[in-house]
Amino acid sequence: MRSAAYEAPVWHVARPTRPSRMTGVSMAGFRDRGRAPGGHRAIPHPGVTLAVEFGAAPLIVDAAGRRLRGSVVAGLGFGPGELRVRGEYFEAVQVRLSPLVARAVLGVSPADLDGAVVALDDLWGREASRIRERLSEAPSWEGRFALADALLARRRGTRASVDPEVAWAWRRIVSSRGLIRVDGLADEVGWSRKRLWSRFRSQIGLPPKRAAKLVRFDHAVHRLATGEGAARVAAESGYADQSHLHRDVVAFTGLTPATVADAPWLAIDDFAWPTR
Repeated sequence: MRSAAYEAPVWHVARPTRPSRMTGVSMAGFRDRGRAPGGHRAIPHPGVTLAVEFGAAPLIVDAAGRRLRGSVVAGLGFGPGELRVRGEYFEAVQVRLSPLVARAVLGVSPADLDGAVVALDDLWGREASRIRERLSEAPSWEGRFALADALLARRRGTRASVDPEVAWAWRRIVSSRGLIRVDGLADEVGWSRKRLWSRFRSQIGLPPKRAAKLVRFDHAVHRLATGEGAARVAAESGYADQSHLHRDVVAFTGLTPATVADAPWLAIDDFAWPTR
């Protein structure tokens, strides 16, 4: 697995040039350049985020009045409140896990995280320290991505994460970019609405309507990052009007559509930067 690197305003960023061996997994590497000691607000994403820190200085995460240092796991959509990441000259591999594979990889359901941020040590114990040491010894991002990919594949094994019906409903929401009428999903899978909503929430980590809202937001905010105007993005992303888009962006990030477009995290995503 080769990697491609570039310099963002505040980080050196590396991305694998080939996808993970596992469906539903994407990775990026960060090396802080010491230019933003105050940190940055993280942008919610329709996946579980795993950050494995291995640098000389710690990664520091402030979330919902709590401060964590080192490797962390953030639940789907990050939950309520602001999430900020900082630390001078830290290094970390970020892994984004689809909720369809998160339970098998992490050992806990995304619903157990409830959008919160937890220390990776609390989930993996000594294994978290061992992978940190191995990442710090790897001579290149290529080696780090290969190590992380092998670890994820081993942890997942052959375990299934979610019911096929729940997986199908999640994929329908993602493929529609959050625009599907979720009330019809139960009929499509042949379940009662109550059963699907319960299983979906317990296995994905969000109820279907909230999941669709997060997916729609994610699509819209990446279009903003490419430089598209807020009015066009709102009209083509399923929002009633530009004010509706503004409210959603503020609710998810605390930022406006104009300022969220420059969020550093969006710069690592292929949707926003397809030529990187």
